[in-house]
Amino acid sequence: SSVIHIRKVKRIMDFVVAGIGLFFSSPIWMIAAVVVRMDSPGSIFYRQKRSGIDGHPYMVLKFRTMRHDAEATSGAVWSTSGDQRITRAGKFLRKWRIDEIPQLINVLKGEMSLVGPRPERPEFVDTLSSAIPFYRERLLVPPGVTGWAQVKYPYASNIEGARRKLQFDLYYIKHMGFFLDCLILLRTIKTVVVGLKHNDEQMPASSDSPDEFPIESI
Repeated sequence: SSVIHIRKVKRIMDFVVAGIGLFFSSPIWMIAAVVVRMDSPGSIFYRQKRSGIDGHPYMVLKFRTMRHDAEATSGAVWSTSGDQRITRAGKFLRKWRIDEIPQLINVLKGEMSLVGPRPERPEFVDTLSSAIPFYRERLLVPPGVTGWAQVKYPYASNIEGARRKLQFDLYYIKHMGFFLDCLILLRTIKTVVVGLKHNDEQMPASSDSPDEFPIESI
């Protein structure tokens, strides 16, 4: 079927581009590793369980951007804009999305795709699924390093933001294809070049409201 063909082409594209990306980003890996290690104690990389295709869990790989004991007392919590747990090096890595580069390894392993809905932590998937209809539809395709929701709506800080991002994710799933993936990758590069603007600057969340809470995980 056409869906199977699209997924095969997508997998080939993922493997080739991720391999090339890892090769050319190797100098960035070395610089990032040194910066992370010098800035704060702890490991260079950060591994965290995320929900993959059909909800199957896997360990996402990123450069560490928070203190090594970020959730030692709080447990699993969402990250917010201006999060005090983020290190100085982490702020820089996040702004330019350098912390996401190690996810190319997840792409090579077939756990992720270059383009798709961003992966979420299983416990947060359960929370958002109970509040937003069809949220689990995001799990029909492999999660992506970047996605249509990320280039159209870079940051969500409340339930309404999550609903908006879900609309873009569902649009992507319906229209998924080679040319849309290329468009998203090009727009992602543009986003990185100009830097990220957190949407919560325009849509502030109130911690006192049960319908509003941060949804971007660390």
